[in-house]
Amino acid sequence: MEICRDYVDFEYVQKVARMNLSVLANLASAPAEPQNVGVVTSGLTNKTELKWEAPKDGKKPAGYYVLMRETTSPYWERKFFVNDTHATLDYSKDNYLFAVQSVDADGHESLPVVPRPVR
Repeated sequence: MEICRDYVDFEYVQKVARMNLSVLANLASAPAEPQNVGVVTSGLTNKTELKWEAPKDGKKPAGYYVLMRETTSPYWERKFFVNDTHATLDYSKDNYLFAVQSVDADGHESLPVVPRPVR
């Protein structure tokens, strides 16, 4: 198979490769994802309670980011830093989607984990 170089934008391909490499380097330096991430569904309140466990393998996180977005948004809109393995937010679980990611002292972030319903 022969590649027609006339139709390849090498500068663009180079930028994409650099971006991919920087994302992979950040993930490689980040702590592992939090485990057993859950959203508590037993209470009927306008607040959202999330809980999770620290990762068992790898380096210890300095804290966690709780990500939040409206159910209609394709992007995470807010980020809250938490030192503990649980958080209670003044936002309804009916109107927002949440995720939790580990973060180290240098700011390297793990992949986000979307919570499952727990009681």
